[in-house]
Order: sequence, then structure tokens, then C-alpha cells
Amino acid sequence: GIFRSSGSGVPRSFRASESRYLRLPGDHKHLPFGDDTVRDLNYQLKQLCRRNRDGSYATQAKRMHHLMLIANQLYASGFRGMKPRSLKPKHIEALVKDWLRQELAVGTIKNRMAVLRWWAEKVEKQNVVARSNDYYGIPDRQFVTDGSKAKAVSAQDLEKVRDPYVRMSLELQQAFGLRREEAIKFIPIFADRGNCLTLKSSWTKGGKERDVPVRTDEQREVLKRAHQLAGNGSLIPSERNYVQQLRLYERQTASAGLSKLHGLRHAYAQARYKELTGWKAPAAGGPVSKALSPGQKVMDRQARRTISQELGHIREQIVSVYLGK
Repeated sequence: GIFRSSGSGVPRSFRASESRYLRLPGDHKHLPFGDDTVRDLNYQLKQLCRRNRDGSYATQAKRMHHLMLIANQLYASGFRGMKPRSLKPKHIEALVKDWLRQELAVGTIKNRMAVLRWWAEKVEKQNVVARSNDYYGIPDRQFVTDGSKAKAVSAQDLEKVRDPYVRMSLELQQAFGLRREEAIKFIPIFADRGNCLTLKSSWTKGGKERDVPVRTDEQREVLKRAHQLAGNGSLIPSERNYVQQLRLYERQTASAGLSKLHGLRHAYAQARYKELTGWKAPAAGGPVSKALSPGQKVMDRQARRTISQELGHIREQIVSVYLGK
């Protein structure tokens, strides 16, 4: 034949003569010879993603990330020589069993299941993955917190973040309870409507535009600085795209010792709850629902509905993760 192989299954034309690395066609990275099987699946899943660009850039990047983790996990579990169309029920069951053993968060497991269903759909093998997560024993998410996860970022913390755009995104997260993606893609000249912020559908989770009130002088000062920094643009400088800015955000916050920054949304929600009701949220040490009077329960429900809308959650019960119950 045209190619001769020495037993590894890799044609000689793709081998480097005096290197332990394999040069794959196209723009794929150089990889160690011993990993050619798993990397073949990784490579083909990347190609599958590039041919099917469903969702926003952030959604595509997260999907690619999950698929690479899944491919590596399948290899580590002993499934060798797989291709995208090789996906079978036994692979799904092995993955879920491992995730449950690792005690991953239910939300993380459900996100990975959504990625597996996407994979199965794209190779026309939808029936490989059960329609219900219950089939695999995946529990329902618990929409009640077991303590406050609220977090604050101080001026000293911000000084440790070198990039001004990353610093500004952190300030917006803290002041308005924005998600990370929303705060990175933020365009002040579009969003600032005076008494509220309007968040574009392309910035938000679920693709639904929403408004967040501007209530305090401190929030107005944050917006003033955002306008000065971004001008007519966004908090992604012109020389970077979203994924590049996201990676910079991750590196610089980690270098500054900042973690679990979703806690800024928890802090926002709890501050709003106290502002709307007059008492602390249960997660912050306030009274639980059973201890409220009938009138207070009405205020509690109204506050939760308002906060749910401001945070961009369709299901109001999710707010219990931020506020407690």
C-alpha cells in the first residue's frame, strides 16, 4: 500500500523521524505517540464542533471544553479506538457512574449530559442517551443553600488585577449581580438607560434580554468608570475576542487569589432581599420562611420574584440557592 505501519496504526507519512510526537493533519497540535487513540477522538470531536456551531461563542467554547474532558475520561476508562459514531449506551453509563462517584455537582453533571445529547444528535444516534436523567440515577438539583455563598471583592483585591477591563467586569458583577459573561460583553453606551441597565440577549444565559435597576450612587459611579474605559465599545478591547478576554479574566483573577466569583451574585441577591423586605435573607442569618408572618410571607414572595427577574432566572425556585429558604 501507500502507507506502511509498524503496529501503532499510525501511517509513517504522519510520523516525525526523530521525535516522539505525532504531527496530525490540519491545525491540530503535536501530540505524544502513546496518546494517538484518545487524541483521534478528541480531534474528531473538535471537527464535529467546528461543523456544527450551535449557540453563542461562549456556548460553543464550553461545549468543546466538556467534550475534551469526556473524550479523555473515556480513554482513561479503557475505551480505546473510539470515533464520534462509536458512542454507545455503555459509554454513557460509565461516564455517569464516574461522575456520581466523584460527587460532582448535579448542575455540572446535567450540563455534561446536555453535551452528550448534542454529540449523539449530531451523529444521528439520539437513542444512545436516555431521554431522562432519572434513568441514570442523577438526582434533582437542590434549590436550597446550606449557608451563605456571598462574596465581596475589595478595592485591595481589584488592585491585584492588572487588566483594567477585567477589573471593570468584576466591579459590574459586584454592583449589579451580573454573570461573568454579561460583565465581559458589557457595552456601557448600549446598556445604560439611566434608571436601569438593559442587557442584550446575546450577553445573557438563555438568550433573553432583561433589565437591572440602577438604584444607588455607588452603582452610578461604577457605570461612569465603565463609560470612561469602554467609550463606544465593550469591555472586550478591540485586539481581543470574547474567548481571549475570558481566558485573561480567568488567569488574572486566579493570580490575584480570587475564586468562586459567582458569590458576587449571591451577595447582590442577599443585599436586594434585605432592601426589599427589611430583614436579612435566611442564607445571611435572617428568619426562615416558616418563621414569617402571613404579611411577611407576601413580601418574601414578591422580593424573590423581583430578584429572580433581576438575576435572569426563569424559575423562581432557583433564587433559593442565593437566599435560602
